Amino acid sequence: MFGFFKHKEKEVKKDVTEPSGATGLLPLNSQDFVMPIEGDIIPITEVEDPVFSEKMMGDGFAIVPTKGLVVSPVDGVIMNVFPTKHAIGIKSKQGHEILIHVGLETVNLKGEGFTALVKEGDQVSKGTELLTFDLDYIKKSASSTVTPVIFTNAANVTVKKQGAVKQGDNGIVSVQ
Repeated sequence: MFGFFKHKEKEVKKDVTEPSGATGLLPLNSQDFVMPIEGDIIPITEVEDPVFSEKMMGDGFAIVPTKGLVVSPVDGVIMNVFPTKHAIGIKSKQGHEILIHVGLETVNLKGEGFTALVKEGDQVSKGTELLTFDLDYIKKSASSTVTPVIFTNAANVTVKKQGAVKQGDNGIVSVQ
């Protein structure tokens, strides 16, 4: 799963405004990011998978979903839709790479219960529907519904709220 953004980087650079600055990334202010899923925010360190909880892929947070819909949290481009449809990679117009990974061990479901609504290279805006998933099926068939939202190339992720959030809420996350 590591490096999943790398293979499309040259192709994507044509479609996304390249940021400038020392880190190559522009800040992602709390108004630039909306909640991709309705549910309860938990710290990434509480995810029961060390790849996420130990921040091996990057910093972020997780959501325990209450509805089976993922929307784009940013304006940007779809970089990757995993063949099993359980995860989507997005590059924001500020240059941040975001992985939304629905559930834990959901790769083993081989796409069952998931419907991708976008494809690689699609331009998206905040709130664009990306993916639907059968929440009941995932509860029965996977180890967890916890959905990590990871910034794979960000240095400083600030989450200003824990607990219940509605899809589309903003003012909760900022990234440097």
